[in-house]
Amino acid sequence: MSALTPTYLSGDGVAIKEFLDKFDVFLFDCDGVLWSGDHVFPGTVETLEMLRNKGKQVVFVTNNSTKSRADYKKKLEGMGLPSSVDEIFSSSYSAAIYISRILKLPENKRKVFVLGETGIEQELKSENIPVVGGTDPAFRRDLKPEDYGRIAAGDPELLDPEVGVVLVGLDFHINYLKLALAFHYIRRGAVFLATNIDSTLPNSGTFFPGAGSISAPLIMMVGTEPVTMGKPSQAMMDAIEGKFKFDRSRACMVGDRVNTDIRFGIEGKLGGTLAVLTGVSSKDDVMNGPVRPLAYVDKLSDLLRGDLR
Repeated sequence: MSALTPTYLSGDGVAIKEFLDKFDVFLFDCDGVLWSGDHVFPGTVETLEMLRNKGKQVVFVTNNSTKSRADYKKKLEGMGLPSSVDEIFSSSYSAAIYISRILKLPENKRKVFVLGETGIEQELKSENIPVVGGTDPAFRRDLKPEDYGRIAAGDPELLDPEVGVVLVGLDFHINYLKLALAFHYIRRGAVFLATNIDSTLPNSGTFFPGAGSISAPLIMMVGTEPVTMGKPSQAMMDAIEGKFKFDRSRACMVGDRVNTDIRFGIEGKLGGTLAVLTGVSSKDDVMNGPVRPLAYVDKLSDLLRGDLR
């Protein structure tokens, strides 16, 4: 995808300043760039403040679907990172916009069966989209022997006939019943969507299953890929550009994962991409992988060296 040799910026204040001056808008991935788990990386607050003081627009672009934009605002501010809801663009919000404004669903197929957490539910409800599944405790049980026949027969108490979309995100309570219902909804014609397909997520210095691990069994079952609403999907980039009205050539994507964040920026034809080495992708991934950023730094706070007076 990209054969360029990324420029290493850490330690070169002049090069960092020249890099920053090329852009008016910075799209930031969050986990792995600004923080890991509940630990904010040192210098993150000061770096964002420096960019804003330079007149740069900051947008937080996250594939994490477990939180709504309002939840993310609380998380950011709780970490000492000032933000507004309008600066936040999540995969759950992207999915809600796609379902409500782009998909042309029949009147009798407007409900969405959710494999995921409350962030998805909140964003869907903000667009007046009815939700089935999700955090409903009725779905947090084992599949009973009699359920097989009920599902096969299309029992409306188990398979709501008004479900027209299956939306899969990170679900901390995934089980066989949810997967079976999602599979049969899709077999019956429901649109298969995923908030994102990140295979893992970073936390506490290691990795845990990501949203892609929830959709993977369904992909194996139905034999097709879902339409994805998170990075690197360009449906998400189009939605972000539509909302913020920026010049792509003057925008830079900052992320820790080359196969999602950096690919997102490259395929979106942004003016620049910047990788940080505090998350998923290693220096070898950045320098030698098939997807390479324009530049990289060891950590986000290295950008402070470009604040030359």
